[in-house]
Amino acid sequence: MSRSERLFDLLQVLRRHRRPVSASVLAEATGVSVRTLYRDIASLRQQGASIDGEAGVGYVLNPGFLLPPLMFSAEEIEALALGLKWAGERTDGPMGLAAREAMAKIEAVLPAALRHRFEDDALVIVPNWEPSTREDLPLIRQALNEERKLSLDYTDQTGARTERIVWPVNVGFFDSIRVLTAWCELRNAYRHFRIDRILGASILPERTPRRRHQMMKEWRKTLLTKTDSGER
Repeated sequence: MSRSERLFDLLQVLRRHRRPVSASVLAEATGVSVRTLYRDIASLRQQGASIDGEAGVGYVLNPGFLLPPLMFSAEEIEALALGLKWAGERTDGPMGLAAREAMAKIEAVLPAALRHRFEDDALVIVPNWEPSTREDLPLIRQALNEERKLSLDYTDQTGARTERIVWPVNVGFFDSIRVLTAWCELRNAYRHFRIDRILGASILPERTPRRRHQMMKEWRKTLLTKTDSGER
């Protein structure tokens, strides 16, 4: 194991603990001596990690620390670039802009040895869908993050319109469509709604009666495979 990989593992161990962890526990978890562990803590602090504590007391990593570029392998850099390119092309306007800005920030701090892998166009995202003229995804993402109910003006594949009050669970990004999974108060069950068939949406002040992570577990158990319109 390289030193950079060992430091990465140490950061991961620290992230799993909210309370101070003794040097002996950290040393055992990373497979080094306590003396080496002290040197690794000092190295991480020099690289900007906010680690509180001292020998004999224990250590805790304060939130907000970003991994330095040396922690990423060449393949990890390719994966980051591909994922951010996908988000830049296949999501809504604000999310796409955030992806492109993230790419610029990562590229700016990468060492030269890795920057060419980040800029390489060997892996490309090929556009194969036309974005809707309506941009409901930012509003839906807000409802997901705030765990609030959504009011939908929805039309099915036959053109029939209904008003729905739903509790959003997640959004699935398929090749050509985006699908909102939600608990539907009208159907009293989990349903899938194609976002391109949403004619209007608004966030309601009421929070969802159940937390989103709980609904996610419930939805997964239902193993739904059809959209609310009856299409796969």
